Amino acid sequence: MKDKIISKASDLFLKLGFKSVTMDDIAGEMCISKKTIYKYFCNKEILIEESTEVVHKTVHHVIDTIVAKNYNAIEENFEIRKMFKEMFKATDTSPLYQLKKHYPEIYQKVMSREINQCNTCFKQNIEKGIAQDLYRDNLDIDIYVQFYYTLIFSIKENTISEKDSIKLELEALEYHTRAMATPKGIAELEKQLLKTNI
Repeated sequence: MKDKIISKASDLFLKLGFKSVTMDDIAGEMCISKKTIYKYFCNKEILIEESTEVVHKTVHHVIDTIVAKNYNAIEENFEIRKMFKEMFKATDTSPLYQLKKHYPEIYQKVMSREINQCNTCFKQNIEKGIAQDLYRDNLDIDIYVQFYYTLIFSIKENTISEKDSIKLELEALEYHTRAMATPKGIAELEKQLLKTNI
């Protein structure tokens, strides 16, 4: 039952917002009593915390699945972006923006979890791109990882609208890729951008 509550709460939080969803809403959606939810979660904050952890694991599992498909480095980034777009398409307000605004302590925990996994993911992508001659081999990888992380999370946590956030993230991805790309990489980037606009 606990896992079902977390699953339903995660869906509702992502669709309707962390602030606006109440324990009554979750209970109503699941046709259970609010008392049942409180049996597993003493307050909404604990439920949000556990829900964000589940979403975090789901996101990184999907990223690992995309990476395992052996796309080239640039295509891989576009596939990951597409996955985020699909996952959060029902959301009007950016989930990270909401967390930062209404639950700053939970937001800090989420971000401390994200920083290591995201940085590892970005670093592996850059190393892969260099090996594939898509990115220049004279890059300071750690600096580019930091640039991209700062850019993406600045967009996520400061843009209210998820739709605007998705648009800005595509711009950031293009900017990041162009900054690193070899001529071969630019050609691959243009190909991916064409597919994105179809």
